[in-house]
Amino acid sequence: MGRLFGTDGVRGLAGVDVTAELALGLAQSAAFVLGRDARTESRRATAIVARDPRVSGEFIAAAVAAGLASAGVDVLDAGVIPTPAAAYLVADTGADFGVMVSASHNPAPDNGIKFFAAGGRKLADEIEDEIEAAMQRPHAGTTGREVGRIRRFADAEDRYVVHLLGTLEGVRLDGLHVVLDCAHGAAAGISPEVFSDAGAKVTVIGNDPDGFNINDGIGSTHLEQLIETVRSTGADLGIAHDGDADRCLAVDADGAVVDGDRIMAILALSMAGRGKLEQNTLVATVMSNLGLKLAMSDNGIDVIETGVGDRYVLEAINAHGYSLGGEQSGHVIMSEHATTGDGILTGLHIAAEIARTGKPLSELAKCMTVYPQVLVNVRGVDRTGVHGDAVLEQAVRQAEMVLGAKGRVLLRPSGTEPVVRVMVEAEHVDQAQQLADDLAAVVKERLAV
Repeated sequence: MGRLFGTDGVRGLAGVDVTAELALGLAQSAAFVLGRDARTESRRATAIVARDPRVSGEFIAAAVAAGLASAGVDVLDAGVIPTPAAAYLVADTGADFGVMVSASHNPAPDNGIKFFAAGGRKLADEIEDEIEAAMQRPHAGTTGREVGRIRRFADAEDRYVVHLLGTLEGVRLDGLHVVLDCAHGAAAGISPEVFSDAGAKVTVIGNDPDGFNINDGIGSTHLEQLIETVRSTGADLGIAHDGDADRCLAVDADGAVVDGDRIMAILALSMAGRGKLEQNTLVATVMSNLGLKLAMSDNGIDVIETGVGDRYVLEAINAHGYSLGGEQSGHVIMSEHATTGDGILTGLHIAAEIARTGKPLSELAKCMTVYPQVLVNVRGVDRTGVHGDAVLEQAVRQAEMVLGAKGRVLLRPSGTEPVVRVMVEAEHVDQAQQLADDLAAVVKERLAV
């Protein structure tokens, strides 16, 4: 059996992979591991439990709450709220840990369970392993007054809304027309309220969750409706969330997409100009566009690269005290205000920069030139041989010589399947495609299984 925890909690097909029994056992084990500080202090642990609106979240969250309470943990049931809201509330209430039931941008039949440690931070791998190991051991149940209580967290949304508005530090969005795509997800009840309270005129799509339509042809992975609505309403910009609202992509007034790299570039320059960019450094993954790194270099901002995944961006931010990082996909972490990616927070601050500067999003986005990026997945190969084959390494060096400073080559083995990903960036897409195809052919020949 493989490791239960993936890159972002436990995730799979609800009712098959993620069952009520799994949720109950996982919660009991998490209570044992994450609640031990409370036991040491001779008090009862408290946990926040939240979910996105997919229908399976109802029984999974109920099973999680039951598992926690049966293990002596008091539960504050926050209901349907974004993942970053759950993380914020763990820190804001001083809870011992939190549980979010969500499969993020995945389709409705999927679901997942992820945990936040005290302070609203993601768990380290070793803590996840400890929880998984604890599932193999029996735990004594609680009785009488030791049993945990399950209570509704009545003001969860309000506390999060107040927090988000407070991060604007007095900047108003009066006069801005914003289209919000809530992906029929967890942002539907909060994002429109926040933007309206900040002064924006708001048009909303994807805000009618029924438990089955989350991410269905809408949201940050399906931008067509947002683009059309921005154009048809004459809005200044559009903001797209995913199902649990930890991502944000944007669309300018002409319908052009502003991805996570350009969002990070805009925010980094703004924060640097206001003395808010800690150590004058941005954290990005190796998959971020070369144009981001060059734009930051042109403006005297350092870029730290991490492996792919927002957890690695978070690790670098937490380890070194940086204040901004993220991914091309729209996971943007503003550590002064959040412990994880927050799509509503990110969207607010993009809109605030438009209000602050008086410049349209299309002009702000010109701070970065996007280099054509070609990605070729080579299947059926030995992904472990990427680093160590002399012929392949020579082919990469030759491609890099051709590109010089105006391009980049990245070979990355998949973490889950026999696939090697060949990524080439260049000034011209034809050159990027040709070099990527040539390298893919070498990979297929040298690493064939």
